[in-house]
Amino acid sequence: MSTTPDSAAKPGKTGRKIVLWRHGQTSWNLERRFQGSTDIELTEAGVAQARRAARLLASLKPDAIVASDLRRASATAAELAAITGLTVAHDEALRETYAGEWQGLTHDEILEKYGDQYAAWKRGEAVRRGGGELETEVADRAAPVVLEHADRLPPGGTLVVVSHGGTIRTTIGRLLGLDSYNWEGLGGLSNCCWSVLGEGARGWRLMEHNAGTLPEPVLGDDD
Repeated sequence: MSTTPDSAAKPGKTGRKIVLWRHGQTSWNLERRFQGSTDIELTEAGVAQARRAARLLASLKPDAIVASDLRRASATAAELAAITGLTVAHDEALRETYAGEWQGLTHDEILEKYGDQYAAWKRGEAVRRGGGELETEVADRAAPVVLEHADRLPPGGTLVVVSHGGTIRTTIGRLLGLDSYNWEGLGGLSNCCWSVLGEGARGWRLMEHNAGTLPEPVLGDDD
């Protein structure tokens, strides 16, 4: 997909940044269980991850925070709000991919029950995993919300978006103007890590990816 006019830089608005921050750890992440749009809470370790990451992100002096309304994302965002004093805007469009019958299954169970579907998805085919959303449909709902909030920033301002691994990947791919087949080339985010997009004269650029901690296993990439 080529870069669209909506994702291109606007005169006088260059220098803005978008920080896309994945939520903290949940019990389903540890179990490699596909969460999708299921509303799962953070573990105690997930809350600690969010508090640590919030201290780092606060140093970026964000101007606004928008988050998925699922509890694991909203609780993560609340830690940054507590430090910065900012109000969090919640939007269901930033939820994780709805994956129908895959949701609640472990990785091994998905391979056993939906092996052909999983293989087709990994090949880059447009697949409704478990009868749910296409990745392009996730980008269709999430990317405009991110751009809407980014457009309210002052020149040089910073927006923090608190969301989920799959939704963040598709949003980054859309904002960078990448063809959807190539979105898989963006590696997954570890819990409570983030990516940074910076705006230049020709649009958004990936400045950092999976930043925020020492390398850790990516648990539950699409949740």
